[in-house]
Formats: sequence, C-alpha cells, structure tokens
Amino acid sequence: MQEPSATRRLTRQDARTLFLASLGGALEFYDFIIFVFFATVIATLFFPPGMPDWLQQIQAFGIFAAGYLARPLGGIVMAHFGDLFGRKRVFTFSVFLMAVPTLIMGLLPTYASVGIAAPLLLLLMRVLQGAAIGGEAPGAWVFVAEHVPANRVGVATGMLTGGLTGGILLGSLMATAINTAYTPAEVADWAWRIPFITGGVFGLLAMYLRRWLHETPVFEAMRARIGEESREMPLKAVLRGQGAGVIVSMLVTWMLTAAIVVVILMTPALFQRLHNLAPATTLEANVAATFTLTVMAVVVGALLDRFGTLRVGMVGSLALIAATYALYYGVEANPANLLPLYALAGATVGIITVVPYVMVNAFPAATRFTGVSFSYNVAYAVFGGITPLLVSVMMAANRHAAAHYVAAVVVIGMGALMWAARAARPAEAPAEARPALR
Repeated sequence: MQEPSATRRLTRQDARTLFLASLGGALEFYDFIIFVFFATVIATLFFPPGMPDWLQQIQAFGIFAAGYLARPLGGIVMAHFGDLFGRKRVFTFSVFLMAVPTLIMGLLPTYASVGIAAPLLLLLMRVLQGAAIGGEAPGAWVFVAEHVPANRVGVATGMLTGGLTGGILLGSLMATAINTAYTPAEVADWAWRIPFITGGVFGLLAMYLRRWLHETPVFEAMRARIGEESREMPLKAVLRGQGAGVIVSMLVTWMLTAAIVVVILMTPALFQRLHNLAPATTLEANVAATFTLTVMAVVVGALLDRFGTLRVGMVGSLALIAATYALYYGVEANPANLLPLYALAGATVGIITVVPYVMVNAFPAATRFTGVSFSYNVAYAVFGGITPLLVSVMMAANRHAAAHYVAAVVVIGMGALMWAARAARPAEAPAEARPALR
C-alpha cells in the first residue's frame, strides 16, 4: 500500500476505514459501560441475598472499577505488539477481547445457582473487558490517524472519538429502553441479560467487519525501513527518550477525564442530590448532553485540521469552563434550565478530540501506539480514579466544587497545549501523518 499524500482528500477507502473503526469503537465502549446502568440489579443477583444493600452496591461498583484498573496493563501489552507486529492485528483482537466477555456476562449463572463462583466469574469477565478497552481507544486513534493524510488527522480522530462517546449514548438508550419495556421484576429475572448478549453479538460482528481493514501505510513504511530484529522494546524507548510527550499526553488526558467523568458521568447524580431532580429528568438531559458531545467531537476534529491545536484548544477549553459554570449556576437558579444548559455543556466537552490529536503527534511511528496507550491509560486510571472521590469531598464544602474542579484541570490542560505548541518540531514526513501543532 502506498503512503498517503499529506494533503490529498479522503477517499472512499478512507471513509470505510473511519466508519468501521468508529462503529467498532462505539460497540466496544457500549460493552464496557453497560455494566454501570445495571449495577443495582447485578448487585442483588451476584452477591449473597443476606448482604446489606449498601455492601452489595459497593461490591458491584468495585467489580465495575476493576475494569478501569485492568486498562493500563492491557493497553500497554497490546500496544507493545501493535508497535512491533502491526496495528491491524491488535485493533481486531481488542474488539474480540471485549465482545466475548460481554456475551459471557449475559449468560452467567447467578449467586443463587453457583454461589461464590458467580461474582468471581463476573470479576474475571470485567477484568478482560478492562484489558480490551485499554487497547481499543489508543489503538483506534493511532490506526485512523495513520490511515489518512496529515491534513485530515483531526477529522479522523474526531470521528473515532465521536464513536467512542456514541457508545456511551447507546448504553444509556439501551438502559432506558429495557427499563421502559419491562417491569422491575422482569428486568431482575432475565431482561438485564439482553444488553450484554446484544453487545456481545454485535461486538463479534464488528470484529468480523474489521477483517476488511488494511494495515496502516505508516506502519508498512516503517516495517520496510527498519528490520524487526533491530528494534528495541517500544516501552523502553518511550520511557527513556520521550518523556515530554508522555507528560503532555498525561496532562491533556487529565483534562479529558475531568470533562467526561464530572460533566457527563457524575453530574446527573450530583444534580439529583443538590436540586432534588428526578432521575428520569437528569437521564433525559444526560442523553442530550452525550448526543451533542458525540456530534461536536467530529466538528472539533474538522476545526483542528483547519485552525490547528493551539487556537481550537484554547477557545474550546474556555468554552468548556464557561459552559460548566453556566450549567451548575444556571440549574441552581432555575432547574428548568437543565436540558438546554446540559446540552450546551455536552457540546463543549467535544473539545476532548484535541487529546488524541495531540497524543498521536507526540510520538514517532515506531513507538506511537505504546506512547499513546501508556500515557492515556495510566493517566486515566490515576485521574479517573481520584476524580469522583476528590469531587465528592470538595462538594461537601462547596456546592459548585465540581465546576471549580473542571475549570482548574482544564486550565492545566491549556498549559499543556501551550507547552506542546512551543516544543513542537516541524511536521515530519507525510507518511508519519503527524500534524503540526500551531
């Protein structure tokens, strides 16, 4: 396959690659996130019936969190092989590793049938899901970025990011549909299995469709230039000589976690407690926010191609800060403002597309998959883990602490973007598909 021109238009083959990659990413994130929507039901089915409700809930969310803890190890291992043997193989394997455990989760026997084996099997499947998702997002960003010309990397990473957030939207819609179509007794009896079985089946379909994707031109060109026997371990190379790229990538990932975890995932529960809003009301607004986020992730990608990282990143970051404050203060003033203000805030979260755009630019082709995966997964595990706890503690002292936290982290992210722009080297050869930071 020939290396792509730096300025050519997207071809039909490019469009198919972006579509299949985004579809697979959406299904994989759906599989990963669907657990949280049914955590209450799972807690009652997979733990001893005499256990207090609060303890069942904690253990169910503990199993959910285990998926996040498995992300760095799974991502680093898969990235290692992706940098050495090819992006496509790992990219296809990650969706298989997600689909099979998800399907099995939908078929698992409950505690009433097999006792303590039930939560242990559930935990094992969740760990495998975490390992899969650790390789999916970084692998997908690298895969699409290396398939398109340098002046279309923003659109490529934007479409993929929109696919990933679209998976969260699919999970929310599926949970709403199941809880609307079936009674609580039916959901607890058998209907909770439907989302997992559906996700597993469609995940296997996505794996089959990915068979038609080609290896990236960048990797093919690199393999032709450098013999595999002469290459050192990618992680060793990243940690030894690419520390600046790692630090910048981790800081912008922190901005991503603040936007996703606080604005998209935590805000509905916070508003239910702060303003006594009904769960159905906050869920409806959250669906609107996730939808606008999915759309704007693609739009921001196109803007990055046109105006560059620094200008889009600065304006988008300021918009995210302003919209988050508007959401928290506006809903406090009038709860009827929730839907439009949440949709607006979700749209500004679309600035997270700048994160993969910066990360794929931060590392050379030989270690790109490993560099992105290590930085993203370790940062997400650390910051994604401490953010809910830290925000919850801060909220006890200040009702608007969640907005203050987002603003502070986004300012740090803006500093990282300016640092990256100042330290950026001139754009490399077109085959590297690395956009200049400007």
